[in-house]
Amino acid sequence: MSVLRREAGFTLVEVVVALSVLSLIMLATVTALRTFANTQQSLDRMMGRVDEVRTVSSLLRDLVDSAALGADGGEGLTLGGGARDAAYFSGTDGVLMFKANILFGERFGGQYVLRFSREEDALVMRWHTAKGDARAIDWAQAPFRRLVAQVDLFEVAYRAVPGADWVPEWRNGGVPVALRLRLRAAGRFWPELIMPVPR
Repeated sequence: MSVLRREAGFTLVEVVVALSVLSLIMLATVTALRTFANTQQSLDRMMGRVDEVRTVSSLLRDLVDSAALGADGGEGLTLGGGARDAAYFSGTDGVLMFKANILFGERFGGQYVLRFSREEDALVMRWHTAKGDARAIDWAQAPFRRLVAQVDLFEVAYRAVPGADWVPEWRNGGVPVALRLRLRAAGRFWPELIMPVPR
């Protein structure tokens, strides 16, 4: 009596099951890699945003710290060389202007009137040499630098004395004791920036 021997190999059902399991493993691997890549991109964007916040905040603090005080005992920012010049520190809720001692590289520097405002969805810093009446400066012709892109909101407030309410405009001469800057870029608010003004 002959015995039928089964040939070694896989049945069609076993092959289909193995391919299905392999496909699930590959799908899980691809999904995990895609999730990892998306997480890495989100992390890179967040770190870039944190670096941008830190850099721009430091720049603004340094420039306010270098505000040029007059020779009149700190009564105000002046436009020229001495106490006889009119005090100058001006702004609205969307524009900040003041005079500061700054250095552009190794060869250029001095006193400049700086202007910060939102222009074409960007926070822009413009500067002009501090000569003459700052109210007569043609800011459209002044050199500029974009500090932050995709700006939805740039808001400035001023405090006249410690503990006073914040006011949205500063045109009364003298120097406020502090500035408050609010900024929203790409739909996200930056941490509120409150800076004392040197006196």
